[in-house]
Amino acid sequence: MRILGIDLGSRAVKLALFEEERLVESRIYDTAVFYRDYCTNTNQKISIDFGRLEFGGFDKIVSTGYGRNNVNVENALVIVELKAHTFGAVWQTGLENFTLLDIGGQDSKVISVKNSRMVDMVLNDKCAASCGRYLENMAGVLGIGLDELVRHHKNPVELSSTCAVFGESELIGKISEGYGIGELAAGVNYSLFKRVKPIVERFPDDNLVVSGGVARNEALVSYIRKELGFKQIVIPERPQLNGAIGCCTYYIATSRKKS
Repeated sequence: MRILGIDLGSRAVKLALFEEERLVESRIYDTAVFYRDYCTNTNQKISIDFGRLEFGGFDKIVSTGYGRNNVNVENALVIVELKAHTFGAVWQTGLENFTLLDIGGQDSKVISVKNSRMVDMVLNDKCAASCGRYLENMAGVLGIGLDELVRHHKNPVELSSTCAVFGESELIGKISEGYGIGELAAGVNYSLFKRVKPIVERFPDDNLVVSGGVARNEALVSYIRKELGFKQIVIPERPQLNGAIGCCTYYIATSRKKS
């Protein structure tokens, strides 16, 4: 059986294709490019043109993500993001008990997983200052790329604003005070860490799994290692694809139960 998992994120669309319980292909698209090049708008509903994607045949589609209710994925099973990310993290890490931190483009979520099942969670989708878009905007203010921003963690400048909009103004003020790019970038990374730290601390565990595009943020992971009491921090091989992978593995797991 071939299963296609689709995570329709606010900043990126992720696709994972499973065949006989193995991941055989995956892709990541910028969301705007995906909608422009691979979707059609019919009767005020966006539909995916799978012919253009050239993914070949598949037997089942499972979708999740920010755009799951706006995009018409024909004959798809739709599941919530929290469920998809839980199943994806279990499959990718092999762990049964852990805390999962996922920072997406427009939200951040922390999930407590026990015996491979979600038992509690906190979702923050109210403030842009605790998500990946915040890092993109602040990197733009500094005039550097995200790849450079995420490397800096030493001597972070204190950024006290809890609002993404006011945070940009505060950062510009720090630039005018003569701070270097390294200190400023570290300050941005540490300000993100400060916002997710309280919700991560609500779910103590030996293991922390970090998924989403921000899992590649070296500075954020460094702060977590120094200030939070996890014995092990695990970053899956494909952190940004975690939701799409979880769509597939959720369907595999539930089908196995029914049989």
